[in-house]
Amino acid sequence: MVRSRTRAQAERTRATRARIIAAATPLFVRDGYLETTMSGIAKAAGVAVQTLYLSFGSKVAVLEAALDVAADDAAAGDRPASADGPAALAEHVRTTAAAIAREYPLAAALRAAAADPEPAELLAASRAAALDAHARAVDELAEHPGFTVDMSLQRATDVLATLLAPETYGLLVVQQGWTTPDWAEWALRHLVADLFPG
Repeated sequence: MVRSRTRAQAERTRATRARIIAAATPLFVRDGYLETTMSGIAKAAGVAVQTLYLSFGSKVAVLEAALDVAADDAAAGDRPASADGPAALAEHVRTTAAAIAREYPLAAALRAAAADPEPAELLAASRAAALDAHARAVDELAEHPGFTVDMSLQRATDVLATLLAPETYGLLVVQQGWTTPDWAEWALRHLVADLFPG
């Protein structure tokens, strides 16, 4: 009986967190991080402000959770292994592009608030995690035949991270009107030429 009560409580807690994240996401995108208030999030989610603080502790924690949900929904990083280097690279580009497209509106709200210390810290952590993911991908790609010997793994990571950066997506897709597949295809062509030049 105690175990079922505990399980039911945990399920209610998860449902409340999910409802808060779902309510907060459009507010962050529409109004920006700084203009979105905890009371506004609580009202949109239909919970008390105290519940919001008990669930997350801070506004930046709500934004971080929303970014995590967007990343999970995009299924980033779940790449099947491929024996072919360019095919493995294409899969990394595809999953990264899908994740960036899904996360971009929230990530733009985070970047716009980066003058504030807490969002700045979250942005730095987010960028470090992305760079680490690209470095791991390069380590895997370097095991494939035909991987370039003309640049270091660090330089290859820099190239990958730059072509697949949210800022590059913003310039080409958001500002210039490219489609996400157009951007991913363009990035892949350049990456194959640099990383698998044979």
